[in-house]
Amino acid sequence: MTLARSSDEPSNATEAAYTVIELESADRQSFIATLQVGKPLLVRGMDLSGIDLSRLDFTGARFERCILIGTDFMGSTLDSTHWRGCRGAEAIFRSVSASDAQFQSSDLNNSKWCRSKLTHTSFKACKLTGADLSDCSTLGLTFNDTVLRNAMLTGISFYKEHLNTLDFAEADVAGCDFRQAVFSEGCSLANARIVEARFEQADLRGADLAGIRMSDPRQFKNSLINPTQAAQLIKGLGLRVSI
Repeated sequence: MTLARSSDEPSNATEAAYTVIELESADRQSFIATLQVGKPLLVRGMDLSGIDLSRLDFTGARFERCILIGTDFMGSTLDSTHWRGCRGAEAIFRSVSASDAQFQSSDLNNSKWCRSKLTHTSFKACKLTGADLSDCSTLGLTFNDTVLRNAMLTGISFYKEHLNTLDFAEADVAGCDFRQAVFSEGCSLANARIVEARFEQADLRGADLAGIRMSDPRQFKNSLINPTQAAQLIKGLGLRVSI
């Protein structure tokens, strides 16, 4: 059975601005029909796994506790959307516009974001292990308390950012700009690929630097590290310290 409830008769004031969708089953056509109402969607607790939702306009929509495994949003407009408690492993977000979107407490492992517009997009308490964020527009993109292990993050700027509990272990951060960034306790760059990444004047004391292979010491000019990290970086150069 398929059920859609319009917010013309909302259950509370917060829902008044939305078309609320609580569907037992859904397909692309049902979403197209609901979007024609003209209000942003509030989608709750739905399993949208594998559905083709590409090239649709979801501006201002909210997705709460949805299952999005393999869901295809390629080319869709996701500006000012909110995503909370969603599970979207291998979801496809290629070439989306997600400016000012907020993702919170969501599992987005191995999701695909390449060539997307992620300006002022935020991820908080999310899992993005293996995610591909290459070739994205990322002005103002922020991560907080998020797992980015083995993610493709090439060229993203973290200039002057305060990085809170971010796990970049084994991630590809080649060409990223970490100048003057502050890494808080709980951050990790262990075994990350840092070719041409810049760390000048960064405070790295809160980060695990184990396994980093530093190709050019100038990458870390005037950065702040502790003695343990100094040993880790020296080891990455293939040197041994004898006392």
